[in-house]
Amino acid sequence: MNVIQEARALIHENIRDYGMYIALFVIILTFTFMTNGLFMSSRNISNLLDSAGYIAVLAVGMTLVIVIRHIDLSVGYAAGFLGAIAAILLTQAGVSVWVTIPVILLLGVAVGLFNGVLIATIGIPSFVATLAGMLIFRGALLQVTEKTGTIIIQDDAFNAIGNGYIPSLVEVNGLHLLSLLVGLVGILLYIFSEISTRRNKIKYDFEVVSKPIFSLKLLFVSAIIGYITWILAGYNGFSWTVIIILLVVVVYHFLTTKTVLGRHIYAVGSNPEAAHLSGINVKKITYIVFGSMGMLAALSGILFTARLQSATTTAGTLFELDAIAAAYVGGVSSAGGVGKVTGAIIGAVVMASLSNGMNLLGVGISYQYMIRGGVLAGAVIFDVMTRKKR
Repeated sequence: MNVIQEARALIHENIRDYGMYIALFVIILTFTFMTNGLFMSSRNISNLLDSAGYIAVLAVGMTLVIVIRHIDLSVGYAAGFLGAIAAILLTQAGVSVWVTIPVILLLGVAVGLFNGVLIATIGIPSFVATLAGMLIFRGALLQVTEKTGTIIIQDDAFNAIGNGYIPSLVEVNGLHLLSLLVGLVGILLYIFSEISTRRNKIKYDFEVVSKPIFSLKLLFVSAIIGYITWILAGYNGFSWTVIIILLVVVVYHFLTTKTVLGRHIYAVGSNPEAAHLSGINVKKITYIVFGSMGMLAALSGILFTARLQSATTTAGTLFELDAIAAAYVGGVSSAGGVGKVTGAIIGAVVMASLSNGMNLLGVGISYQYMIRGGVLAGAVIFDVMTRKKR
């Protein structure tokens, strides 16, 4: 089998994983052409990634929730409420930003664990339990913001999380040097990780792709990372939001692919009864996944509040639906047991790219909602069809 035939067979067999990357490439190409290159400008790509940040973080947690065959509708207003609590701690209680952030993240874990108890211990369907949570947090958000409507945050360190950039060591031909170094480290870590995974597969007699295809994949992904780094380095470099997203992806990708916990999560999603019979504590996995979802909702609330530099009564509106859409577009299966953290991020970027590109073209908000709904419907149809083929 030559390289072209092998590549074609590989794409055909893994169309579920590669479909979203193809879709993102088509979207980028289309909007770049239609906006005469404005879409791929350094400033626009930087703004696009920053605006996708709080949804991308939620989408990572939502992917794991859907993988274990549940749903969490409370995360949007939980993020809005916890963001408002952060604003109150910073402005009215005079608490340091270094204390506020851990406190808010722990509150998020507590919220998630409460959902987990309702679902795993009491047996309430996740849709109903988290719908109740959504209404409770909606009311709580209105309660804490009703006096002023908006809580303005003056803390520069906190606001930098949503609007700041990593410091530049030195400018080289107008490029942000530290961002270039971060991108280079990212490429090296990716190559090391892929080579290590390939060696382990060969060691245990698993099937691997040929060396030319493997080398082509390394080159292609490295080129994409390098190009995005170069684009961002031409503006202000990597924002703190992007750095946080990258850290979340690295940690969750490691947990889901390299640890026993990750294997247990996918086992529960594939077949909860079989997982229970094989000795996996399904309740414990449910607690962990929902606790993690709560923490990521808190982080999303921090990112959104820092980006706006204020807490508002409408914060968190439709966040949960955007996160669910990003997870499905990113390849998570409605049947459970299938879905990747990296896919969730790509799904969030796809949805953000659609909104950003349509805004640049002046497309009306009504059409934007319809197009995004169509993309979500297409992703679910694609999921159902690929599962039937398998």
